[in-house]
Amino acid sequence: MGNCCGKTEGDPFDQPGRVLGSAPPPAPTTAPVPRKIGGPPRTLGGGGAAQATASSSTQDEARRKAAEAAEARAKASSAGGGKLQSQLSAQQKKSQLAHLNDASAAQKHQNQSSQDTQIQRWD
Repeated sequence: MGNCCGKTEGDPFDQPGRVLGSAPPPAPTTAPVPRKIGGPPRTLGGGGAAQATASSSTQDEARRKAAEAAEARAKASSAGGGKLQSQLSAQQKKSQLAHLNDASAAQKHQNQSSQDTQIQRWD
């Protein structure tokens, strides 16, 4: 079945094909390498040499402001904290022996509670 208003398409093999060896040449696989990129390096947004002296003072000011902001962030992050920060700093100050003693005390407490449970059940 087909479209009653459309054209009928012929057989694709009705048209003559290409002769063997007459294919178009293959396209290059990579882009050509540019000859040379020249000129001195430039900064983005910078003007010519006339603005170099004026822009250096603005760059120095921008660096100074960035350094001040970084110092303010460092002070804010190191200052204070909360309950968790104080617990973490206390834990970091403990020695290995103190950690082992705490673990031993917790294990003794667990053993004692399991013994108490066995006594209550009359095992």
